[in-house]
Amino acid sequence: MKKLFVFFILSIVLVSCKSTSTAVSKNESKSESKKENRLIVKNLIETATDNVGVKYKAGGTTKGGFDCSGLVYTTFESENIKLPRSSYDQAKIGKVIPLNDAKKGDLIFFKTNKSKQINHVGLIVEVNSDEIKFVHSSTSKGVIISSTKEAYYKNSFEQVNRILE
Repeated sequence: MKKLFVFFILSIVLVSCKSTSTAVSKNESKSESKKENRLIVKNLIETATDNVGVKYKAGGTTKGGFDCSGLVYTTFESENIKLPRSSYDQAKIGKVIPLNDAKKGDLIFFKTNKSKQINHVGLIVEVNSDEIKFVHSSTSKGVIISSTKEAYYKNSFEQVNRILE
């Protein structure tokens, strides 16, 4: 009877230990996932900003020239993340979030020149209380960093999408 009691107590202890360790590993994996995403975002921003100064080229996806969606497409591809090729289609990926919830690594979309649909995209590289800075390829200046404080972008802003949680 004593052996049965010891076995019973031991079983309870082992089962409770197992369930506790499972809970811990779920939290650890969530934490690991967030760390991994922060590293990916850091790499995305580095990759995109390394192209500052590269000229604009319609349809371009190389150091020979980028268009806006080509820069974003190539940047995400460097982290093995497949995005659609056009800014219009990229705007359909991920989760649309409020502008005031934007974070580094999110995509920012615009309808420029009174366009009826999204036709421009950038990668957010910095967020302050009243300003968002993003890297993109402009038709006139090539790959540059711009701000939502600039009238042109303030007036043509459409949405922010989160690709990485």
